[in-house]
Amino acid sequence: MRPIVAVALGLLPTAAPLPGQGAPLDAFRDNIAAIHARDRAAYLSHYLQTPALARVGPDGLRQGYEEFARGAGAGWPDTLVATHFRIVPVTPDVAYGVYRYRVVDSSGSARGVSERVLVRTPAGWKVAVTTAFPTPDAAPPPIAIVGATLVDGTAAAAVRNAVVVMREGRIACAGPRATCPVPADADTVSATGKWIIPGLIDTHVHFSQTGWVDGRPDALDLRDRYPYEVVEAELHARPERFFRSYLCSGVTSVFDVGGYPWTLELQERTARSTTAPRVRAAGSLLSTIDFWLNLPDQRQFIYMADEATVRQAVRAHKTWGAAAIKVWYIMPPQPPDTARVSALVRAAGDEARKVGLPLIVHATGLWEAKDALRAGARVLVHSVWTAPVDDEFLTLARRQGTIYVPTLMVPDGYRQVAARHFAGERQPLACVDPATRARALATDTVAPAQRPSSAALEERTARTGRSFAQAQANLKRVHDAGIPVALGTDAGNPLTLHGASVFMELEAMQASGLAPRDVLVAATASAARALGLDSTGTVTAGAVADLVVLDADPLAEIRNVRRIALVVRRGEVYTRHELEY
Repeated sequence: MRPIVAVALGLLPTAAPLPGQGAPLDAFRDNIAAIHARDRAAYLSHYLQTPALARVGPDGLRQGYEEFARGAGAGWPDTLVATHFRIVPVTPDVAYGVYRYRVVDSSGSARGVSERVLVRTPAGWKVAVTTAFPTPDAAPPPIAIVGATLVDGTAAAAVRNAVVVMREGRIACAGPRATCPVPADADTVSATGKWIIPGLIDTHVHFSQTGWVDGRPDALDLRDRYPYEVVEAELHARPERFFRSYLCSGVTSVFDVGGYPWTLELQERTARSTTAPRVRAAGSLLSTIDFWLNLPDQRQFIYMADEATVRQAVRAHKTWGAAAIKVWYIMPPQPPDTARVSALVRAAGDEARKVGLPLIVHATGLWEAKDALRAGARVLVHSVWTAPVDDEFLTLARRQGTIYVPTLMVPDGYRQVAARHFAGERQPLACVDPATRARALATDTVAPAQRPSSAALEERTARTGRSFAQAQANLKRVHDAGIPVALGTDAGNPLTLHGASVFMELEAMQASGLAPRDVLVAATASAARALGLDSTGTVTAGAVADLVVLDADPLAEIRNVRRIALVVRRGEVYTRHELEY
């Protein structure tokens, strides 16, 4: 049984007691501390042991100590976050208390308000009335995080001993203590010796893929064991298993840049959620080749058969509420009909401009990438892997204002599948749901008969290494040319795990020659631009309260982003421990 996670940093948020609170407040806090300790005897000792003990909730009134005691301790929550304790003296011997709670157990997460009426007895203050009422639509209570070093995502100098005040899901103030006083109604979380950064943003994910080969049978066909239609039905039914993985990894917003139509539903579902990253989605991809990986009743790849089909698909995406149009720019088998394909990509860009949607393009070849830029690509969702980027590419990208997303590590996942060896140490498996983790760990033993020959594997490993080196060199040149770069993992692809893959991608970006501060900007403010979110990606007044508290300095080494203490989504504070599986 996991211990109860009390609150952020393992300490109760602190607020100065109001006049007259004194001993009743101490008894109130001790009552909650007994829950954190899972101490049944201590917990029961705080209640009046009489038939008059009253418990009130959405189901009405219940009375009596004996019934209450029989149920106590039968199901401790995994997490109880208790904040904003307040006591109002009614008489010298009676006090009214209230606090806000967030509780997590096997049934899920709930937020609410709980009350106590405490009476003075010869044995001390005891609870005579207790209530609990869920408040699912209420914003998280005001919280101030104090004492950390603030790295706000704007490339500004770090602020030591900073204060970040969060209210109604947004940042009310962020900066030095002198300019950001803690409001009287806000509880505080001490973060002395820690660092605050904006929530990470992954601009390239796929909820229609699992992170293993069962979601990509074109990589390794195991459909006899994992029927593709069943895998996709499970993804549609339970995308929240990846929500938690993202938050656990410090990722508070993501861009699903291509998948089945149901992924568009995630945008509204997560827009105001505190339990999921904010999702933007492009919906079905427009593909320059007639790719086979679809379902009988729906398509994730729409073949760009002719101009009329392309323009109709773009207009349909606008109607469906897609955040962008994604083109999968893959050249057909030789001899390529470059003029025809180029004209179709330009038609997609032209129609996207007409309906007001950004064009985002998968183009890993230099010729295709430049052609995509001429068509108006706002985001290139992969590196150029085939050749060094040239001056023409850089000029086109600057002119278009394009954001470059390198996705450096995703090809290595395919190499690991071919080698039947999962490099699990690169991705924190504590943030990966048990089903995905088990399948990833099974990579080493699955389908041995389909394993490539040693020579083929050596050739693939060398090819992957060459592509990686070229992608790193191109990233450095693109960044040095002043073209904005954004973090993207291509999560969902085999062994590029949802959430957990961000760390190896960040580290590969630094290894390409970017400074840690530049990598952080790419993972926050620049990534927010790629998603089209103007109130996300920085820890500044007015921004959405999405942030991460770290135990080590990310400006010294980007690997320190792995050392997550807290994750905040729209003002709701989570410990890393409670988000782990």
